[in-house]
Amino acid sequence: MTDDPYRLVRRRGNRHPGNCGRRRLLALMAWLPLGAVVLPGRGMAQDGRRLVDVELVLAADGSGSIDDDELATQRRGYADALAHPRVLQAIQGGYHGRIALTYIEWGGPRSQHTIVDWQEIANGDDAKAFGDALVTAPRAARGWNSISGAIAYGHQKIDENRFAGHRKVIDISGDGPQRGGPSLGLTRQQAVEAGITINALVVRRPGGGYPGPGGMPLHTHYERDVIGGRGAFVMTADTEIGFTDAILNKLIQEIAEGRPTGAARG
Repeated sequence: MTDDPYRLVRRRGNRHPGNCGRRRLLALMAWLPLGAVVLPGRGMAQDGRRLVDVELVLAADGSGSIDDDELATQRRGYADALAHPRVLQAIQGGYHGRIALTYIEWGGPRSQHTIVDWQEIANGDDAKAFGDALVTAPRAARGWNSISGAIAYGHQKIDENRFAGHRKVIDISGDGPQRGGPSLGLTRQQAVEAGITINALVVRRPGGGYPGPGGMPLHTHYERDVIGGRGAFVMTADTEIGFTDAILNKLIQEIAEGRPTGAARG
């Protein structure tokens, strides 16, 4: 699709989204968030939040291992994928036909930054406006790979927004392992217990890139230590298929999925 340097080569735990309108409707009825009772045709929860199908935090690696050209490639990949007809079809096929989206970049333990704040995405114009804001924003993150800091920041963004989503997802992308900040296990647990699912995209750099702890493959580290919640999955991108294609498939799955997020209920 593109000449981007990163390409999708691995998908862990994913499944084909397909046409799941009836399944999504039934799931929504069973798992509406607290305060999300709504009168027909209104689209607002009783507590004043805007009802959406998914609250999605795109948390992209902006650390010192990502140079300016790579950062621009990442942002353009997200912008192009968001405006793709298949992603828009997935959005419009939801019960509410809209999602809430924010884009953050993260680096060291004290470097998490909102690049584009929460916006409602329901159509191509919304997607284009989000993408335009993303590719023109200045760089902000610094330092090295506090994945736990990114999860904690994404969790806070979900807690503080004005939306009520049937599903809540933090989408982490990165090219290196956890390096400092709060406990990764604890921040992941807190997010999952709050009803959030954490997915991940491992960006494998040409020449092998950075390993996980103890020299383990980076995707194994992300699968073991980073993702969590119902339906959580890891994809890996490298030189086989474009970075945009990896993001495209990931977004479609995250948006079209009908199952609730977070920890399993007893």
